[in-house]
Amino acid sequence: MNFKTFASASLLTVLSFGAIAAQAATLPMDDSGVMQYRYGDRLDVKKVLTIEDDQSNACGLVNTRMDYLDSSGQQQSVQYRTYATGGCHEN
Repeated sequence: MNFKTFASASLLTVLSFGAIAAQAATLPMDDSGVMQYRYGDRLDVKKVLTIEDDQSNACGLVNTRMDYLDSSGQQQSVQYRTYATGGCHEN
């Protein structure tokens, strides 16, 4: 095995582990009865109750869930993707 082959295999291994870690970071929250937001969906939001992220100290895309009351007073939940920056900078 020459150096070029070894370097290519090492690079693919590192990228594979990165993909696995990224997939683990984007696993869905408990989404029983939660609407998945799609761009252009119109939400009937009268009052926001809570907004929470999967991982507050992550850097990159995470699942976010918003619980709210609609105009008829019914509690609704919607899940969408946001960009978290809490883990992007070292203090």
